[in-house]
Amino acid sequence: MSRSHITTHVLDTGTGRPAAGVAAALHRLGADGWEDIGEGNTDDDGRITSLGPEALEAGTYRIDFQTGTYFAATGTETFFPSVSLIFELTDPAQHYHVPLLISPFAYSTYRGS
Repeated sequence: MSRSHITTHVLDTGTGRPAAGVAAALHRLGADGWEDIGEGNTDDDGRITSLGPEALEAGTYRIDFQTGTYFAATGTETFFPSVSLIFELTDPAQHYHVPLLISPFAYSTYRGS
């Protein structure tokens, strides 16, 4: 399977383990609003390597993570039922890795490689 230009890795910092089974959807901001580009679920290592097509245009993108469903499956109360990350893809030739670190009451992200 090919790796798309946008990938993600979700880690549960509360347990210190990868967050397996987190649903995520990729969207691109177009002239008429947000367009669905791709979706997936994190694997046992917390990764999604095929979130969207292999080639993408420069533009504004959003990844929506269904963190509430993940925490509910573990019997854990959470303050954030979902997390949406909006970012700019400026060079379509580059790989954009967008990790998400989650806990029941906080999250953080960064541009990975």
